[in-house]
Amino acid sequence: MSAGKYEDIISLPHPVSRLHPPMPVGDRAAQFAPFAALTGYEDAVEEAARLTESKIELDRDRIEELDRELRHLREHIKEKPRAEISCFRPDGKKDGGAFVTVSGRVRKIDEYERKVIMADGAVIAISDIYGISTELPEDTADKEDTCF
Repeated sequence: MSAGKYEDIISLPHPVSRLHPPMPVGDRAAQFAPFAALTGYEDAVEEAARLTESKIELDRDRIEELDRELRHLREHIKEKPRAEISCFRPDGKKDGGAFVTVSGRVRKIDEYERKVIMADGAVIAISDIYGISTELPEDTADKEDTCF
């Protein structure tokens, strides 16, 4: 392409509007920023792909066993026993959830609200528990003191 075609205008000054002020450089750059027509689409696809598990329905024998374990914990609650509680944690965004194990000291068993409250503040619904493993301090009251 030859410069001869535009020879008459090539040396003219850049036109500047008398009515509109020049656009700031930052605003000019924003005109060329990428455009996302489907804002949130990537997040929605990622959320749909995230897997959850279904809650396991316990049989009567397992429920009775868990009740015994909870009673045992309740009897020793003043000792703040350590426990590992396996439970179902419902998902806040979609059906299902995940099976997790919460470990720590048990602070309280709330009969009315049907919840186990851990010393670290974790709250577990009794209906979501499917396993309890406790670690109680040794009982010294049952042992005989013998001195020689």
